[in-house]
Amino acid sequence: MSAEHIPGGPLPRRLVVVGSGIAGLYSALLAAESGAEVVLLSKAALADSNTFFAQGGISAVLEEPAPGDTVAAHITDTLKAGAGHCNEEAVRVLCTEARLDIRGLERFGVRFDADDDGDPALGLEAAHSAPRILHAGGDATGAGVAKALILAVLDAQDAGKIQVLGHAQATSLIQSEGRVTGVEFLRNGRLESVSGDAVLLATGGAGQLFAQTTNPAVATADGLALAWRAGAELADLEFFQFHPTSMVFSAAGKPAPFGADPLLISEAVRGEGAILVDANGERFMPRYHPDAELAPRDVVSRSIALHLAALGDPNGHVFLDARVVETDKGPGFLEKRFPTLSARTRDAGVDWTLEPVPVAPAAHYWMGGVVTDLHGRTSVPGLLAAGEVACTGVQGANRLASNSLLEGLVFGRRAVEGFLADPTTGSPLGSSDGIPLRANSAAGGLAFTHAAGTPSDGSHLTPWQPRALTPWQPELVPEPFSRAALRRLMTAKAGVLRSGVLLREAAEALGAWADVVLPEGVPDSGDALVHEDANLLLAAQLLVRAAGARRGSLGAHYRSDAVAGTDTEEPSQRYTIRRKASLVHD
Repeated sequence: MSAEHIPGGPLPRRLVVVGSGIAGLYSALLAAESGAEVVLLSKAALADSNTFFAQGGISAVLEEPAPGDTVAAHITDTLKAGAGHCNEEAVRVLCTEARLDIRGLERFGVRFDADDDGDPALGLEAAHSAPRILHAGGDATGAGVAKALILAVLDAQDAGKIQVLGHAQATSLIQSEGRVTGVEFLRNGRLESVSGDAVLLATGGAGQLFAQTTNPAVATADGLALAWRAGAELADLEFFQFHPTSMVFSAAGKPAPFGADPLLISEAVRGEGAILVDANGERFMPRYHPDAELAPRDVVSRSIALHLAALGDPNGHVFLDARVVETDKGPGFLEKRFPTLSARTRDAGVDWTLEPVPVAPAAHYWMGGVVTDLHGRTSVPGLLAAGEVACTGVQGANRLASNSLLEGLVFGRRAVEGFLADPTTGSPLGSSDGIPLRANSAAGGLAFTHAAGTPSDGSHLTPWQPRALTPWQPELVPEPFSRAALRRLMTAKAGVLRSGVLLREAAEALGAWADVVLPEGVPDSGDALVHEDANLLLAAQLLVRAAGARRGSLGAHYRSDAVAGTDTEEPSQRYTIRRKASLVHD
């Protein structure tokens, strides 16, 4: 029930929400409904978000779950997928409270798919032990959810309950007396600002760090950069999930439609019998895993990357050959079984009944982000975060399918609850008191901290230092900085496959670019693209340093040079990263 402001009483609390994905839209609606004054900043149009392009569903154990399913089972599945690196309390909250926010979505107009009896149609996905995936519009759940929430937000705007600022690129957080009190942003080439009792970052991910991504063009690490420059603590940046088979439009003959998500070719196509081949037409997956094309998603991504590296083309692509399916199951099968994929591949210039589809692993979801507690509070008072930009620890080292939209819902709501309870409270996180692994202002003013369940003297960790730059090597610093060059570098040196050598080479190239771009500071420019470039370069440096600190392989972080025994060593060990205090106050 909405609380109305009483004339002569205290003014409503103002919450500034940055981002218009599921976390931002849902939290803005809840805050406004509870009587808060809400300002919602959207970088582009309200529909430009990772949420809108999400094909998967939302996992939840409802009041009437599928036979045999329980909240405890959802918790177990999430922990297992996270490779022992999850925050167990965050997982318990996520899975226990999921049903509350499914009802919340329905209240704001989301309609989930139903079965023939009118009950929720629950789907089963990989690594889930029971059917518990809700969809809205089949394989377009994100669009269905986003459209309903956007309509609700526009209605709230018409009612004077939410102020929406579209095409507003947040450039920096305003701080006063040690707390965040507002946001500066670019709009129509002019710098403006908005103040509030707190700022909630719901800016999504950073898929544009890599050459191939499932993320839309707006996913440029903006929230991560805003938080880091304000002194917030970050964690788990080494864990970036890749989808194995995303169509490479440039190799298909037509560019991707502007602003569109690259086309994911579902695992279901491989399930029907499609195979992966290289440019020579040779099937290669059987040499990497006994299950070949039906191996787990991360294994397939890694195998493709290994094969491309062996061929000397880490930024290249392979091919998904579905012609064998059409041959085995009869003409017209692909069109009938996969009508959307058939139409979209055809629109891109590929008739997959006659020729293979060019595919490559695509950056999909960043498990790491701005460290928060279970109510969205960061290490900087007045700054909240929810959704993909945040790191509650709920996703661990590898996100369980369909838990991403759920995280934005549950922790977006909890961030609003915390704000409404006390909008002036500082963060309970405080400063980390772990073991500094590295502090080098020349390399970005970064400080690493080792955090685990038990104290450590850090003696088992070898300090990771970039080697001195060798004479000019085009493969290390291939050209002046550009976004395209950054994406190629990150794919080749810090993508699906990593090693100490590759990461050091990446750090050297990024450092050379940073000497020119200066990503630590806020660019003095009215061009939003300049700000995005600086944010991406900063995020790349942070990711590479985090990946260098974790010398073993874990979850989505795979190092080909992992020291024997480190693949499973202390998975709960977490590396946080923050800007040095001396720089925060400069």
